[in-house]
Amino acid sequence: MTGSSSTPEPGRAWVVTGARPGEPRLAAIERAPAPLGPGEVRLRVHVCGVCRTDLHLADLELAPKRPSVVPGHEVVGHVVETGAAVDDLPLGDRLGVAWLRSACGRCQWCRRGSENLCPRSTYTGWDADGGYAEHVTVPAAFAYRLPPDFDDLDAAPLLCAGIIGYRALRRARLPAGGRLGIYGFGASAHITAQIAAAQGAEVHVLTRGRAARQLALDLGAASAGDAYDAPPVPLDAAVLFAPVGSLVPVALESLAPGGTLAVAGIYLSDVPVLDYDRHLFRERTLTSVTSNTRADGEDLLALAARLGVRPRVTPYPFDRAPDALDDLQEGRVTGAAVLVMDERG
Repeated sequence: MTGSSSTPEPGRAWVVTGARPGEPRLAAIERAPAPLGPGEVRLRVHVCGVCRTDLHLADLELAPKRPSVVPGHEVVGHVVETGAAVDDLPLGDRLGVAWLRSACGRCQWCRRGSENLCPRSTYTGWDADGGYAEHVTVPAAFAYRLPPDFDDLDAAPLLCAGIIGYRALRRARLPAGGRLGIYGFGASAHITAQIAAAQGAEVHVLTRGRAARQLALDLGAASAGDAYDAPPVPLDAAVLFAPVGSLVPVALESLAPGGTLAVAGIYLSDVPVLDYDRHLFRERTLTSVTSNTRADGEDLLALAARLGVRPRVTPYPFDRAPDALDDLQEGRVTGAAVLVMDERG
């Protein structure tokens, strides 16, 4: 069924206020649905993961692309309306919506398979309203069919935390059976650790939270120490998930010769001056991660299903979205936080 005309009534949403520190980050509003383009679908939101990028956006560390944007880009819902050009997504289908919302398809980066670097790319919950709402729209070509192995709560964190962690792991060039360091252990890191361990890596976690360190050990990490501790062995690769620039030299110094550190976040505080001999010499590499491609998402969802990866999830009712962000900032979330719509949603 295509070209559905069942446009919903105005619904609840949380929007970024642009407030100063100490004032509410989010405001609850009623908002009319956005017009649906011919190649788009509208989903009724079931759940939406709470990502640290949402916190950076709400705290203005990531500059909003437009005022009063609805954050959220780890969305699971079902199709309630389709644009005129959409003929392969029936009403009622369960889909996922991730961070990358569109790319031009024509630039040199898109043509070579690097649509994450497209200068005209747009992002869910930044350029367009995201999933902290009763409904969300997405270009059909950028929506994900979700493996039946995952229920809604499990699927949501995979749609950004999982995808970005997977890309970061690839960028870190971990050799088969190698030693991986993970700095910070939130939503993305705890999924990445499961993937790496299931593929035979020796995982060492460095993070500030005691509960996070225990979770790392529960998930099979070989060791878990404080973020600024030295790991017990030299690392073949490392991924920095914590948005803390002062950890960059710490992680680089922990690398064995030829090792790579991948910085996974969209935001990072200032990096101290690096010492060439201590941090980079002997062919150590420092690299970054920017967004994801759709292929990354499809590969990650299939791989997570095959390896039996399961996010550890803390659900929050939709009306407690500000609490979820507060808890994320204060390190009170173990694993991933996910907003859950009530019966009205």
